[in-house]
Amino acid sequence: MSKMEDIQLTRRTFASVAATSALATMVPPAAAAHSGVDTTTTTSGKPGTFWPNGARLAISISLMFEGGGQPVSGAGGAVPEPIKPGYPDQVTNAFFEYGPNEGIPRALDLFDKHDIKMTSFMIGEAIEKHPELASEIVRRGHEPGAHGTIWSASYDMSREQEKAFIKESADTIRRITGVQPIGWNAYFIRNSVNISETLQDLGFLYSIDEPSRDEPFIIPVRGRDFAIVPYTLHMNDMNFPFQGYDPHAHEQALRDEFDQLYEEAGTRRRMMVIGMHDRLSGHANRIRVLDRFFTYAKSHEGVWFARKDEIARWALQQRQKTPIVHRGPPAETGLP
Repeated sequence: MSKMEDIQLTRRTFASVAATSALATMVPPAAAAHSGVDTTTTTSGKPGTFWPNGARLAISISLMFEGGGQPVSGAGGAVPEPIKPGYPDQVTNAFFEYGPNEGIPRALDLFDKHDIKMTSFMIGEAIEKHPELASEIVRRGHEPGAHGTIWSASYDMSREQEKAFIKESADTIRRITGVQPIGWNAYFIRNSVNISETLQDLGFLYSIDEPSRDEPFIIPVRGRDFAIVPYTLHMNDMNFPFQGYDPHAHEQALRDEFDQLYEEAGTRRRMMVIGMHDRLSGHANRIRVLDRFFTYAKSHEGVWFARKDEIARWALQQRQKTPIVHRGPPAETGLP
């Protein structure tokens, strides 16, 4: 792995881009839109009818590869005392670097131990600094997803700038790992109102930027289906901060989430989502919590630890069992 270099403070200038992908032709056409803003199909059945190979419950893990893509100052870290404006936040940058140095390698070994595959959302500048690690993630069978060129918001950009921002990050992932990403995750899951059409134009198959359901769903975008594989806020490691961290409470929260969804999975499609960040969940004691939880979850029948691209493709293929959400204009719904 390469060592952390100085990080540019200014955002790059983005040129307008236009791209299409053959992946778009693989997505089934959307049904005609209903009247109303948000209508869905219903799912009902019995265990083993909602996921591949008779699985009862899917567990989806995100690992954010962000170390090296944060701004030099103002990134926010483990130290609560803010630094004065104009000074580089050296301790926060060192905190972010823990992810590539220790957190991701440790997490990869844990996933190997339990034969679990996940999706890693990568920041372009982060993997530019650690290309061997990004390639190693893919080599071990995990999916790379796009997470922006730098650790910064794009919702306030123009439509052309946001498209360029996303495309550049996807191009970087493909150049370094050899895999074209088809999944997108925005900075703090905030996107512009144009995001669905932009992602479709760039050949993405799904986004995770919606914590609105415990199962994947489909939104029709310009007559074609686009998958949403929901994210989580409450089962995100950021909600278990270092100050006052209780590993037993964290583990119990994971078990309770699992138990409830596993029970509900008897009659409908259910998905448990776990959000990890390289600099948080990669610490030694947190890996032990996840190790015990993975052992617990895998002691149950029909548990499928799946990459997000696998979940998205399955939802699109099983359209008759997947909620279809029809939305009005973003100005009316507040959603893309």
